[in-house]
Amino acid sequence: MTATERAPGQQGQRTDVDAAFRGSATYRSLGEQELSPAEERFEKGRRTVGLFLAPAVTIVFALLPIGLPRDQHLLAAILLGVIVLWITEPVPIPIGGLIGIGAIVVLGVVPADDALAPFGSTTVFTFIGAFILASAMLKHGLARRFAMFVLSLKWVGTSTYRVAIAFGAITALLSAFVSNTATVAMLLPTALGIISVIAKLLQDKEMVKPDFDPLRLRVGVAIMLMLAYGASVGGLLTPVGTPPNLIGRGLIEEATGERIGFLDWMLMAAPICALMFVALAAVLLLLNKPEIRRIEGVSEYVHRERAELGKFSRAEKNTLIAFGVTVACWIFPGVIALTAGTESDLYATISDRMDEGIIAVLGASLLFLLPTDWKQREFTLRWSDAAKIDWGTILLFGTGIIFGSLLASTGLAETIGTASANALGLTSTFAITIFAVILAIIISETTSNTASAAVVVPIIIPVAVAAGVNPFVPALAATFAASFGFMLPVSTPQNAIAYGSGVVPITKMIRSGASFDVLGALLIVLLLPLLVELVLGSAIG
Repeated sequence: MTATERAPGQQGQRTDVDAAFRGSATYRSLGEQELSPAEERFEKGRRTVGLFLAPAVTIVFALLPIGLPRDQHLLAAILLGVIVLWITEPVPIPIGGLIGIGAIVVLGVVPADDALAPFGSTTVFTFIGAFILASAMLKHGLARRFAMFVLSLKWVGTSTYRVAIAFGAITALLSAFVSNTATVAMLLPTALGIISVIAKLLQDKEMVKPDFDPLRLRVGVAIMLMLAYGASVGGLLTPVGTPPNLIGRGLIEEATGERIGFLDWMLMAAPICALMFVALAAVLLLLNKPEIRRIEGVSEYVHRERAELGKFSRAEKNTLIAFGVTVACWIFPGVIALTAGTESDLYATISDRMDEGIIAVLGASLLFLLPTDWKQREFTLRWSDAAKIDWGTILLFGTGIIFGSLLASTGLAETIGTASANALGLTSTFAITIFAVILAIIISETTSNTASAAVVVPIIIPVAVAAGVNPFVPALAATFAASFGFMLPVSTPQNAIAYGSGVVPITKMIRSGASFDVLGALLIVLLLPLLVELVLGSAIG
């Protein structure tokens, strides 16, 4: 192996940054990473503890006499053990989820067919299609071309801080009208391209060791988490921004008879989104301070690199066509919602038939149909390229969907919610709102945000009614909080995509995510009741 082919983790040779990003994986063993002695000791300790703690937690909780039905009791015990595996990583994170699913079936919580059915979720197919598109953009250099364009902008290109903020802002605005998952998927290749450019600049300026690991840069963590978290925040801005919004709005309107208009929703959500984005930018850049603040010489570097890229190749043009068609189809339902309204038959038909998962795999399929050399029957992408996508992230999120489904179907989520509400003796709107937010965030950490909204909102409404409280504010707070699961890859699809890039270690996602869970909860609890009163007034009194 030559120096230019060197992968991270081998000593004494110059890192091939492009190869490192093309070959990035969700999980890497200790021998595949560049770690300081202190980091290596911590990682060994964390993983060793998890190896023994996970089964111990599962067995002890399963033996506790807590009076739950057998299926709920075993599900809770297994889920706790899996969470320990996810946090401590004694085995690859996707394998931790698979161990949990195996335990669920072997211990008889549900039959195998029932346990595995949610794996066919549309989100899983969105991942597959988006990752294949990203693979083509990285292989043919289109992601790098986009990255150079962003870095050439005067306001953005000279500061790593502004690069991160710009990506977060773009993501937040797009995700207000396009699926959060689709938004992050379409911007992921460009983000990776920019991180690789910054890594090369650090390398050229000799600010890092020759054999440094470009997947462990703090600036990479900041940019990737701004991408993931920015989508979660921006998705709150409109009713169509993310599925939990539509689920929560429908349940609230059915329970209270109070319709939440598109503009009303935006007026209530906008201040929370704006303040949360400011908090995201500040905290992420403090916790993951970029290695360099100013990208010196970036204009000359970008000019030189863009000149080397030359004109668009046939493969790049084909990739751009496939990407453009996919993005246009992802955006189209949001355009219909703005023009015809979310209650129209047209929107219902379009959103149902232009499912984001189906669009993603159809868009990816174009890469195998658009030729680069018809005589040789060569197409834009080969199956060997597609086979290298991060299947670990797909498995990981699939297992997260399964646990979310089982929390609802076994009744464990409802049992936890109602028992907690009764034990706490909740009687006021403020107390029930706090409870709703905390419960939604906790559940969204271990399941998808969609599952969290579908589980928590139906719990909160009867709790509020039983206490003689209008359920509107607590239920809306639960809907918002369902999108604020930031700590784990399984919390939201965008978290899983960011984690799947190989740039964000699980420990850094947990550390950053915990801060935003707390900030998000405070903003919702303190601001939402006031905003509802200002926008809707006595209508919900």
